[in-house]
Amino acid sequence: MDHPLANAESPGRLPSPPLSPDDIDMERSASQGNDFDDAYRRHGFLATAIDQSERDPLLLKDKLQPEEHLKSLRHRKTGKKHVASHYERQNSHIQSLLKPLNAHISEAQAEEEDARLSVKIAVYGSFICNCILACLQLYAALSSLSLSFFATAIDSVFDPAANLILNYCHRKSARVDLKKYPSGGSRFETIGDIIYAFAMGCVSIVLVAFSVQDLAKGEADKELHIPAVIAVSIAFVTKFCLFLYCYSIRGKSSQVQVLWEDHRNDLFINGFGIFTSAAGAKVAWWIDPSGALFLSLVIIVVWTRTAMGCFKLLAGSAAPMEFQNLVVYNAMLFSDSIEKIDSCIVYHSGPNYIVELDIVMASETPLWKAHDLSQALQDKLEEMPTVDRAFVHVDHETSHKPEHRKKA
Repeated sequence: MDHPLANAESPGRLPSPPLSPDDIDMERSASQGNDFDDAYRRHGFLATAIDQSERDPLLLKDKLQPEEHLKSLRHRKTGKKHVASHYERQNSHIQSLLKPLNAHISEAQAEEEDARLSVKIAVYGSFICNCILACLQLYAALSSLSLSFFATAIDSVFDPAANLILNYCHRKSARVDLKKYPSGGSRFETIGDIIYAFAMGCVSIVLVAFSVQDLAKGEADKELHIPAVIAVSIAFVTKFCLFLYCYSIRGKSSQVQVLWEDHRNDLFINGFGIFTSAAGAKVAWWIDPSGALFLSLVIIVVWTRTAMGCFKLLAGSAAPMEFQNLVVYNAMLFSDSIEKIDSCIVYHSGPNYIVELDIVMASETPLWKAHDLSQALQDKLEEMPTVDRAFVHVDHETSHKPEHRKKA
């Protein structure tokens, strides 16, 4: 059955636009009574019209470097290893471009499904361990009265709170009310990271004040409290195990990425805290408050950098060029009716992306065809797990000034 507007009569004396060769083929196929039309417009338009896996108009496959060449570059002793690394990245980028969007989408969905259990283990395992370690390190700080152990305890006590915030924001983003938040909830996790970073910074500032106060008072007698050292050492070993596990799956979830960074930071904080507390008791009294001061400043710097990174995501920083190239290349191959790609802008909306794509079609293209094709392309882009929204604009030439640009 033909599109309801394909054969509609023009109002008044306006002539109907000429049919393109594609339209003529569609008319001929429809008149023969086959199923071509249903397959051609399934799920909007052109859902199965083009097999992108068989297309390589830029001959990118010819640019792939063979593995033998890469091996020879790696084994050279004249500084060619960086060249091999460059070609490896190039091969990876080309293979990503040649892979159809459907393959990217299905692989991402399969990876998400496979990683669901491991992500749950990382999230809930970290939460349970952090609750136990918070009690241990709080005992170590109160029993030894070491400022270095207080620094480690403050960081540890806030870890369960961080897990709760991250888990709440993740659940909230997955079940967001689109009437209240039409743009979706992917930015909730980023906002949660900023809140936690602010809280950690405030508490660390308080500890900075106590450390400076102890240094100003002068010499004080401190004893090495062995049970406290053992408690913090247990925390160090546990954090190391969590760090290794989260490191192996850090690319599968933004939650696990944050947990991995937190465990990495805790390894340094706990290890340095043990050293400065013991040295303050056995070597010189000022090492303990100085270590607490240093750890507090490190915590402030680390979480300030985390907050700045989150602010950039919320502010709409540009997506990596590799992802923009992927969008442009697949849009170019989406249909023969797309003559050019006028512009492509991809930027962050929290951890995910917003895509604004301008495509060019022939001026005689029927309205229904231009609409259905651009809608199908938009839907396909939005199926990608990292894309929140996609906007596809259709034009018939490229000589105009850029649209949608507001100068500040």
